[in-house]
Amino acid sequence: MANILVVEDDSDLNEAYRLILERENHKVKAVYNGHEALLQLKSFKPELILLDLLMPVKSGIDFLKEYNKVYEDSGVKVVVFTNLENAPEINEAFRLGAYKCIVKSWTAPQGLVKVINDILETPVKDNS
Repeated sequence: MANILVVEDDSDLNEAYRLILERENHKVKAVYNGHEALLQLKSFKPELILLDLLMPVKSGIDFLKEYNKVYEDSGVKVVVFTNLENAPEINEAFRLGAYKCIVKSWTAPQGLVKVINDILETPVKDNS
């Protein structure tokens, strides 16, 4: 079981991801943009953040820029979950520390669960 923060502006997808991950016994907090995610981090300590890139108020890229100022060495795995393919935003997300990028349209719900569980089981690299 892990703490997971879902950051997705589409309310149907947000709810679906939350339910799917809770069925796997993860503790999930779900928010709708990067601003809400930064606020949620004040009281919720995730092991993984599932992050959409294109959102209103504060995009995934803007979230990562602010997140890194405070939580850069936290060991939290940020997984970008987007419909963008081969876009500059994906390269920017990796530059800003994203652990993995998953294309929504290529990943069925159960596939997402498997990928998330595999990521959670992979130890964080120690760069020291």
